[in-house]
Order: sequence, then structure tokens, then C-alpha cells
Amino acid sequence: MTRTTIGTERVTLGSHIHASDISDTAFALLDEQGTVVAWTQAGEQLVGYRAGSVVGRSAALVLPPLGEAPTMSAFVEQCRARNGWSGATAVRHRDGRELDVGLRMSLVRGRGGAVRWLASVTDISVPSKDLVHGSVRGALLARAPIGVAVRDLELRCSWVNDVMGSHDGIARERRLGRRLTDAWPGTEAETTEAVMRHVLLSGTTKIHEYRTWLPTSRGEEHPFAASFCCLQGADGRSLGVCTISVDVTESRRLRECLTVLGEAGTRLGRTLDVMQTGQELADLAVPLFADFVAVDLEQSALFGKGPPVRVGAVGERLPVLRRAGLASIHQGAPESPWMRGEAIPMLPDTPVTDILRSGRSYLEPVLDTASGTWIDEDSVRAEKIREHGMHSVMVVPIHVRRVLLGVALFVRTKDPVPFQEADLLLAEEFVDRAALALDNARQYTREHTAALTLQRNLHPRRLSGGAAVEATSRYLPADLDRGVGGDWFDVISLSGAKVALVVGDAVGHGINAATTMGRLRTAVHTLADMDLPPDELLTRLDDTVQRLAQEDPDAPEQTPTVVAATCLYAVYDPVTRKCTMATAGHLPPAIVDPKGRVTFPDLPTGAPVGVGLGVPFEAVELELPEGSLLALYTDGLVETRDADIDEGMHRLGSTLAQPHRSLEDLCTRAMGCVQGQSAYDDASLLLVRTRCLRPNQVASWILPSDGTAVDRAHTLTAGQLAAWGLEVLEDPTRPIVGELVTNAVRDSNGPIRLRLIRHEVLTVEVSDADVGSPRPQSARTVDENGRGLAMVARLSRRWGTRPVAGGRVLWAEADLAQPSGR
Repeated sequence: MTRTTIGTERVTLGSHIHASDISDTAFALLDEQGTVVAWTQAGEQLVGYRAGSVVGRSAALVLPPLGEAPTMSAFVEQCRARNGWSGATAVRHRDGRELDVGLRMSLVRGRGGAVRWLASVTDISVPSKDLVHGSVRGALLARAPIGVAVRDLELRCSWVNDVMGSHDGIARERRLGRRLTDAWPGTEAETTEAVMRHVLLSGTTKIHEYRTWLPTSRGEEHPFAASFCCLQGADGRSLGVCTISVDVTESRRLRECLTVLGEAGTRLGRTLDVMQTGQELADLAVPLFADFVAVDLEQSALFGKGPPVRVGAVGERLPVLRRAGLASIHQGAPESPWMRGEAIPMLPDTPVTDILRSGRSYLEPVLDTASGTWIDEDSVRAEKIREHGMHSVMVVPIHVRRVLLGVALFVRTKDPVPFQEADLLLAEEFVDRAALALDNARQYTREHTAALTLQRNLHPRRLSGGAAVEATSRYLPADLDRGVGGDWFDVISLSGAKVALVVGDAVGHGINAATTMGRLRTAVHTLADMDLPPDELLTRLDDTVQRLAQEDPDAPEQTPTVVAATCLYAVYDPVTRKCTMATAGHLPPAIVDPKGRVTFPDLPTGAPVGVGLGVPFEAVELELPEGSLLALYTDGLVETRDADIDEGMHRLGSTLAQPHRSLEDLCTRAMGCVQGQSAYDDASLLLVRTRCLRPNQVASWILPSDGTAVDRAHTLTAGQLAAWGLEVLEDPTRPIVGELVTNAVRDSNGPIRLRLIRHEVLTVEVSDADVGSPRPQSARTVDENGRGLAMVARLSRRWGTRPVAGGRVLWAEADLAQPSGR
């Protein structure tokens, strides 16, 4: 490798600097009418035509009509009006095939104002292995600025474009008609000319590379790569040499951007969180592509609520955008007046509103910061633009299938090079890839929001433990990647001042899990109304869940649903202070006594409901001191990625071992262990503190099973109501007591027990040895029986029956304060 110096320029010959973007490119020199005047061997390799078949003929031989130009000459006129042309098109191979290529038309000037065109054609039909798809790669590289110089057989410069002067600082007038040694006197220029002569003598289009650092107008230095290819005439002989100069710094940056773009498919969309995906887009572009990037998303895409906004359908009411992604070369992104999550003010006469209406990107290479421009529409934004020297801006819409997701803002501050069309194309590719990930996240967010809304609507709005317990709860859904689960909990009022405490977890995540949870919760409520013991209730719930799983099994389009759930069901009686509980594969509750001692009762685990193992559930009865704390929870509260269930249960017990604290405080502290973390499962907590009824709130008697029982019951009830100061309830309670006792006397031969409980309501209970379950009947006019229980139903707020060992209990509840006229 030879390293030489030309004045202030250092040149390295023979160093390979990845110039395949040029070596894979075919060149042809055209006149003002589009006729081919010189050809290269690379052109023959690309389209199959030798120089003799192309030179002297119109380039339309290989180029089909482009854009709106019906002829080659019309296309050349378009190129001249635009000072060049670049883009993706197709060329005709000699065998009739069409090849996808990236075409660039570069205007070169000679003496006397004469012009020629250098057509650069790169095959983009084959995907690049190390970068993104070839079409994107070729189109981007086709827009990167290149310097062009054409020299004759004597190595005198015949044609040159304006870019070449910006590369080496030599003016066109000084270059035309001169050899390289005339412009750069010295042995180093002679060495470079030797390379050109070698190309001319060999007649090949072999690429010779060198690296040079040249002082620019800003006093900086840039590496450049130049390639030399031989131009051939119709007879195949050499006509001259074409030099193509590329800014290696820009080429390297473009390659790095393309590499990142190729990785964007895996780096974007790693999460289903819309905000996080917006931040990933911003992080990808800084500092490689821009100095400051902001991603603003339409709020229906962020929150999964409301109708989507269509591109071009913006009316008087502008959509609400919120900042989702923010990245800067400066710590803390001081360029942004708004932080992530904040709404962005929308004004009617800004590039953003134009983008929302048209759906097209906005590029302002040199941002006009003078007074009276669009930036003055917002004084806060204008101050930031001027303060941080924002000089070049691109705004790209984020949309999928005409649905507007938001906009991405790209800004340069420290990098002095303005954004160009190639940068806009790259930005659009970044955004298009991000849009797919954002759309997936948006749709998932909408489903997650629907599931979360459904679940919250199905959860109890207010927990009431009556006279039995004080209750509070918390629910924390899983993160977006896992989706809403099937957690539920309940406090259900039962007869006799008792309450049922329930916590469960349906299998799965998403809308199906939430729906299953709602059905299970309804089933538990229905079974709880039957006052079943916990073990029997779980048995019936298991049967119910299995029936749910078997619904429509023959539907060919329906995938069999796996319906299963864990469940803990407990019944607490404030009269006896006994708590009976059974579990179906659920974790045991934490019990904290008034002194702060924590226990987890050893419950027979049982199988989750819906599994159908047929193993009976077993109940355990515990006597709890007044003021005991019960914590019913799901595994999402005690099992995390960093800790197993045993550690989580120990942590929960330690947090709750403070009986002097309020339930709300304890609940907040317990949930604080998982809040702020990336939860992979729902976390639910139901906290209750037990109460008990005083002996003077309960009265109980044994009645004879004969005709005197009703009168005896009336007398005892009247006396007890008077003792409680509830004489006003004697008249409405009398028929209730009479009908319940009459029913017991008629259907049972054993002793009858009457019990009155004064708590939030007045409960009347009559127990006997009959195991039947009475129900009200509609009596006909000729019937003598059947009207009693119907009257009880009308006079009481609710009534029912529950099984007990060796018999049943008939019960009814009456309000403590009877409205007048009832």
C-alpha cells in the first residue's frame, strides 16, 4: 500500500474502503438528446449489451418511458429542469427481462456551456445480505451526492459536475481542459494519473480505490473514495476515463443508518407498549441520523380508546397528539418543551397540520427562523428552536392503512449538514417500519383496554362486609406484554350476618380471561345465594366450569376453550367468630391476629375448578379473635421474576404484621412491592378485618313442635324487640315469624329453634329437622295453603333457606327502620 501527500492532502492508494456501491454500478455517458456516447463493461454485465450495440443509439433501448416523459428526449428535458434525477425504475435486459434498478442522472458540464449526462445504474433486484432490502439500499445510495469528472485519452478534464468542486475545492474553470497534474502539481498527482492510464490501457472497468482527506470550507477534513472506470466507444476502444468521487464519511453514515434500519425489524416492536415503541423509534435515530427526535402519537393509539383518525380527514377539530418518544444528543433532551406523555399544542398553520391533511412528509433543509414564519405560531416552540440552533427539520407521518398513528420529528442542531431527499427517504423507511410495530401495539392496546374495562366493570364497585368484616381491596393488571388476566375477588353478604370471602384466578390473559372471570364470578354469586358450605360450593363450581368448557363443542370454527381457575372460598360468621374455608388450587390466606402474629393455614389444596379430576374438596374451620386480619390474594402479588412464592408470601406476611395500621394503609404497602415493576401476571389483594356480634345482639330459643309454637314465638319476638327498642318492628315482623314457624311445625317432627339477630338488619331464623327447601307458590283462589311464604317474600327485604347438619334453616331479613305505611 502506497501512502502519499498532495499539498495539504494525504492520499492512501490501494486501501479498500467498501466502495461496492460504486463497483456494482454501471455508467453510461449521454448527450443532450439522450443518445449514448460512451459505455462501460459494467453496463454490458448488467444489461447484456456490448458498447457497439448501444453507443450512438438512444438510451431508450434499455430505459422504458420514465414518469410523465413519453420519450427519452422529454425525460432528458425533465432532468435538466430539475438539475438531475434519481429514483427506482426498470431497465430492459438484452434477453427481454426487466431489471429493478436505482437510476441517477447527473448533469456534467464542459467548455462553452455544453452539457452531458452521466447515467448511473445500480441493480436493486437482489436483496443485500448485510443491509436492508436492495431496493431501499439502492434508492438511498442513488441519492447520495457524488462527484463526477470525465477525462479524455490525454487525461484532460472534459466534463465535470458541481459536486466534484465541493469535494476537492477546485473550480470548474480551473479543471476543464487540464490534467490532474496541472491542478495538483507534484509527484502525487502523477501517481494518481498512473492509475488512470492503467485503466485506459487495460480497457476494463476495474475500480481503483484510494482515500483522501481534504480540507473543507469549514476547516474540517473528510475522507473521499474515488473510482476510475474506462469509457468505451462504439468500436469498443477506450474514449476516456470516468472518475466518481464519494464522500466516505457520508457513505459510512449511510451504511450505518442502513444497518440500523435492517435491524429495526427486530429492535422495534419488542414490546406491545405503544409508548415504549415510540421511544424505541426515537432512540434508533439519535445520534446516528439526527440530533433530536420527537415521536408524537395520536391519543386514541396511545390509550386504545376512541375512533381512529384517518389521514386526510382532519376537520376543524384537530387530533390530540401526545409525546411518546424523545431522544437527543444532549442529556435530558432540553430541545423539547414537552415531556413524554404531555399533549402537544396543535395550531392550524404548521407543517404538522399540513401533514395530517395530506399524509405526505415535510422537509425543510434550511429552517427559516426569521420572524413571521410558521415557527412563530407557538412562542414556546420558537424559543426552543432559536435557543438550540435547530437549522434543518423533517416531519414524517406515522400511518398504517390510512389510519393516522402520529408524526415523527427529526431535527439537526450540532450536525451542520442539512437534511436532503436521501435523508427523508431513510426517515420514511424508519417510520414505516416503526408504524407496523406501533400498529400492532395500538391494536393490542385497544384489546387490552377493552379487557381491562370489562374486568373493572365486572369487579365489585364497593365492598361491604356488613357487621361481619371491614374490607378493602386492590387490583393491579399485568403489563401490556402479558395482558389483563382473570383475577377476581368478592365479599358477599350471606344470611345470619355471615359473609363469604372469595378470591380467584382464571387461566389465561386478555379479553377471554376477563370474560371467563366474569362468568365465574356470577356463578359464585349464584351458588353463594344457596348458603352452601365452602367445600360443596367449590364442587358445584367445578361442575359449572366444566359445562362452560363444553359449550358448542361441535362448532368447527371454534377452538376448544380451556376454562379453569383457582379459587379460595371462605365463610365467616360474626356470631361464632368461626371461619370455614376451602381452596381449589389457590394459595392459602394470610391470617394476622390482633397481636401481629402471621400464619398461613394448612389447607387441603384441591385441584383448580374445571380440571375435572373428581377429587373432593375439603373445608377447614378456624376460630378467629375479633380484629383478626385476613388477606386473600392471587399469585401475581407474591410471585415475581426475581422471587419465588415462598419469599413473596413471607414478604406479604411481614408487611401485614402491623395490626394497628388501617386496611387502606396495609393494602397500599402490600401492593407497593409489585407496583412499578414489569408485572407478568395480575396482582389482586382482598384485605378484611373481622368483627363480632355481642351476645346481646343475638337471641335464641327452642320452641315445641306443636300448635303452641307460633304463639310462643310471637311472644318471645315481641319481648326481644322491646328490649332492643325496636317495638316499631313488632307488627311487620309478627307475620314473618308466624309463617316461618308454621312451615317448620308442619314439615318437621323435631324441636324448632328460633333465633333473632340484630345487626345492620333484623334477621329471623327458624331451624328444624326437615331437609327440604321450601319455595313460595302462587296459590289459587280455592287453595288453602301456599300463600304464607309468598307473603314472607313481600314483607321481608330478602329471605331463603340454607342447609345445616341434620336439617335446614329458614330465614328472612327486615329493615331496622320500617317506612311508614308499609
